[in-house]
Amino acid sequence: MEKLIHSLLEHIGEDPEREGLLKTPERVSRAWQDVTKGYHEDPNAMVQKALFEAEGHEMILINDIDFYSMCEHHLLPFFGKAHVAYIPGKKIVGLSKVARVVEVFACRLQVQERMTAQIARCLMENLDAQGVAVVLHAQHLCMMMRGIKKQNSFAVTSEMLGVFKDDSKTRAEFLTLIQEKPWN
Repeated sequence: MEKLIHSLLEHIGEDPEREGLLKTPERVSRAWQDVTKGYHEDPNAMVQKALFEAEGHEMILINDIDFYSMCEHHLLPFFGKAHVAYIPGKKIVGLSKVARVVEVFACRLQVQERMTAQIARCLMENLDAQGVAVVLHAQHLCMMMRGIKKQNSFAVTSEMLGVFKDDSKTRAEFLTLIQEKPWN
């Protein structure tokens, strides 16, 4: 990868041998290893290792999970907040594992629409939940710094499975709860 970055610097008209760029290929290589670490992590195994018997069957919501990902079309970042809820069947999962599932899928080359569906399916299948709901709000640098150059636009995607898809009251409760900001 370092050779590729060295070549990229040359192709854009830079001198990879100048002082400020000498270590750039190494730094970029390490950065890409970090932002794509999700390829080396198994979100299903992550969830399976943290299952507990459910005592209740009401909605569990983890709101405002920060994420950063890379657009597979332009290799530019997109970032935002994930809102994830599920209604347990017989099992619940440790709360931090929900955020980790978001991170695993975010740390791959992505499109927001697919990432939303992957998070929902992973939780639905591994928890055998009554339903899963995922909403992502994100800003895309490919829209902000190139092309259309719209600085304040957000993309919103959702995936509703099980009771969140079939029951409008459950879906409405989720959509209301993700708007609440308890610290304001």
